[in-house]
Amino acid sequence: MGRSRTFDVDERLDRALEVFWRQGYEGTALSDLTTAMGINRPSLYAAYGNKEALFRQALDRYLNGPAAHVRTAIDRPTARAVTEALLRGAIDVATTPDGPDGCLMVQSALVTGAHGRPIRAELAALRRAAETGLSERFERARAEGDLPASAAPGALARYVWAISYGISVQAAGGASREDLHAMVDLTLQAWPPSPRTENAAAVPH
Repeated sequence: MGRSRTFDVDERLDRALEVFWRQGYEGTALSDLTTAMGINRPSLYAAYGNKEALFRQALDRYLNGPAAHVRTAIDRPTARAVTEALLRGAIDVATTPDGPDGCLMVQSALVTGAHGRPIRAELAALRRAAETGLSERFERARAEGDLPASAAPGALARYVWAISYGISVQAAGGASREDLHAMVDLTLQAWPPSPRTENAAAVPH
């Protein structure tokens, strides 16, 4: 009968998440993980599997924790509100006090080594799924009269995600929260006007 674990699996997973978040998938060595988690390699393998499996668990924790705003933003009542929630949320994630700057998805996106190909493919699939989900939300907004008929939901979704990823890159480079919020302000100023709002304003009272 094997010995029971003497450490909190979730707490050590949070430590691994921080390492991956700071250094990216490919920039993180097993020695970085074992040092940060305070466990040896056999314990890491026994509790989490290999580095790839550990990263997937850390990524899931990230998506359901710090980056949970991505999932909830879709429920906002207007396309503009969805976009603002996504971008302001991206700033909060990328500038966590005493935490890693940037975004885990961006930090780990540029995986180039052969061993990292499965992770690169998985991250690309997640980005495509997020883009598709946002495009579908914008299609609904157009059908409801919240976006003009001329709006291109797919292109608009790609644009919003490009801004979101840019926020992460800027934050990792030292941009302040004020600078990043100013970027979002400019994005929202250029947002397509809502025919629904304009029509309501045109109705005499």
